[in-house]
Amino acid sequence: MKNPRPLLSALALLLMTISAPASASESVLPRAVVELYTSQGCNSCPPADQVLHDMADQHDDLLLLSYHVDYWNYLGWEDPFSDARYSARQRDYANRMRERYVYTPQVIINGDHVVRATVRQQIETTSTTVAPLDDIANIHLSTTDKAQPAKGTISLRGIGRSSPGQIAQVWLIGFDREHQRDVLSGENAGKRLVNANVVREMVSLGQWDGSSQQKIPFAMAGAYDGGIAVLIQNGRGGPISGAAMVRFKD
Repeated sequence: MKNPRPLLSALALLLMTISAPASASESVLPRAVVELYTSQGCNSCPPADQVLHDMADQHDDLLLLSYHVDYWNYLGWEDPFSDARYSARQRDYANRMRERYVYTPQVIINGDHVVRATVRQQIETTSTTVAPLDDIANIHLSTTDKAQPAKGTISLRGIGRSSPGQIAQVWLIGFDREHQRDVLSGENAGKRLVNANVVREMVSLGQWDGSSQQKIPFAMAGAYDGGIAVLIQNGRGGPISGAAMVRFKD
């Protein structure tokens, strides 16, 4: 009879691997930040939601975020992921770009380039041809279990000088990987909508002039299974100059 210990040890290791909680990968610099402004109450949005979902499955090099606005909630369906802060963020972009109104779906790349939200090729082409983001931010997590609210430190690398009139806003973003909802009323009544990389929390970590290194402690309010990101944005509704992201592994 053979010694069963090697087999038992292998089985124990396999069980530990299967039952281990999901963990975070390393902080990385995305090639570009793609922000989709959308709403479950907008009948033009599902095709754009699908484009973002498909891209999220194939583009680990991009930070793809879905912001659900609240200004369509009066149409008969209250988007459960909508937030007035996301609508305000989109209006900040519109004000800087001198657009007369906000609309959905809308895709903004690096806070400075508006492309058609339903045309994947335009999003991919623009994301790969815009100037690369600065490698100035890093996320250090003190916990790697995505079932717990993320906490840790944001490190900002100073460039030794401040840009005149360019005080950066530092944003911390928490997002879920995917949500599926059956819409019961409104313009999308009867449809099952799938949303990817849904922004659930957006927190201001203050301002930074870029002249010196800085470390900012943070603690998210909730646990988000997609990951977290930090955006360095030049002023209110300005271009995004730097970013870092951490995706959570299965």
